[in-house]
Amino acid sequence: MTTELRRLRNYINGEFRDAADGRTIDVINPATGEVYATSPLSGQADVDAAMEAAAAAFPAWRDSTPAERQKVLLKIAEAFEERAEDLIAAEVENTGKPVALTASEEIPPMVDQIRFFAGAARLLEGRSAGEYMEGLTSIVRREPVGVCAQVAPWNYPMMMAVWKFAPALAAGNTVVLKPSDTTPASTVLMAEIIGQIVPKGVFNVVCGDRDTGRAMVEHPTPAMASITGSVRAGMQVAESAAKDVKRVHLELGGKAPVVVFEDTDIDKAVEDISMAGFFNAGQDCTAATRVLVHESIHDEFVSALAKAAAATKTGQPDDEDVLYGPLNNANQLKQVSGFIDRLPAHAKVEAGGQRVGDKGYFYAPTVVSGLKQDDEIIQNEVFGPVITVQSFADEAQALEYANGVEYALASSVWTKDHARAMRMSKALDFGCVWINTHIPLVAEMPHGGFKKSGYGKDLSGYGFEDYTRIKHVMTSLG
Repeated sequence: MTTELRRLRNYINGEFRDAADGRTIDVINPATGEVYATSPLSGQADVDAAMEAAAAAFPAWRDSTPAERQKVLLKIAEAFEERAEDLIAAEVENTGKPVALTASEEIPPMVDQIRFFAGAARLLEGRSAGEYMEGLTSIVRREPVGVCAQVAPWNYPMMMAVWKFAPALAAGNTVVLKPSDTTPASTVLMAEIIGQIVPKGVFNVVCGDRDTGRAMVEHPTPAMASITGSVRAGMQVAESAAKDVKRVHLELGGKAPVVVFEDTDIDKAVEDISMAGFFNAGQDCTAATRVLVHESIHDEFVSALAKAAAATKTGQPDDEDVLYGPLNNANQLKQVSGFIDRLPAHAKVEAGGQRVGDKGYFYAPTVVSGLKQDDEIIQNEVFGPVITVQSFADEAQALEYANGVEYALASSVWTKDHARAMRMSKALDFGCVWINTHIPLVAEMPHGGFKKSGYGKDLSGYGFEDYTRIKHVMTSLG
């Protein structure tokens, strides 16, 4: 007896559709390694249709009042709460994440973030009208940019979709959103929910692979391309968008340094850092994966962190006391395993370092010590449940090591010395610096990095403004 696969479909101009040429992709549950659905492998015709729908819907949505858009977003937030169990079920199949943590750590922030942008829609800030030249009055208008091509990643499919569509819709833009080819289920369900609330064509979902995403970015219709993904993907998007001078919003990789000074409460730091490093199987661009510890407490800290790793559980979504589920796909399991297999002779695996079981893509919580600054695992993003530990002698060396990578998204400092914390927060070249904590996010504060971690901000008023353009209007008083 065979179980019929679920059939996911694109959502274009208010209706669900198969890919125009009928092509599909198998979708695999990473907790089992088994195919559970098929998804459209969209081509140029599908992208054309979605862009046409978004362009046709844009004038009316642009001209809606902020209050009207706010009401729509608030309805979406309420609908997500009402359909929370369905969204959780779809996301768990997408990702294999623990059910309880998906319910507690993803649905509430998503709903809160949508409500934040609903409020932001009515709070556009700018210069007041004024006479900056005699006889002339100047006005600054903030306007939506137009159609937005958006590509979401597989590590947080639901939440990253919210980070994309909520500010765009709040600002008066229309959206064509592509989920990852490995995690389309929750985004397609979002389209079903949102489609009952917004006018047709305002929100569209096109499923497919990297070629689908490339077709979206290269399409002449969008005024803006937004992606959360790898540095390689971000560079390709920026290059493609440059050909017709599209705006680009990039949230790319990370390699967050966690700088632990000798006056830190080791037990508390280890508890928090291990949580922030292993949560979501380390598949988080802000994960606490690169720990730098003062030499005077290095050995004690490594021992405590290894014990914490050994006590951390991974397993099936319904398992109790599980912190994280599987890696998202077979390629990611191969990548994480490869970093450990290629470790230099001077490195030491203090905990973990192996796949867990033979069903699904699970990997043990892993701690590696004895590393040097130029080692591959220090310089490159692992994106798995792997925490590296290095030793430093003083504040200057800590900063040298912390800033000595190409990524610049997030970081943290652990110390009881306020002045040192302030010096470090100034000198760390990262878009976010946490002090005595790591990984909390709130809708009101910006998320985004420097260097090869990209540019543009998610969340906050800054993220909202990224989806607007500024126009100067000057009128004669004569």
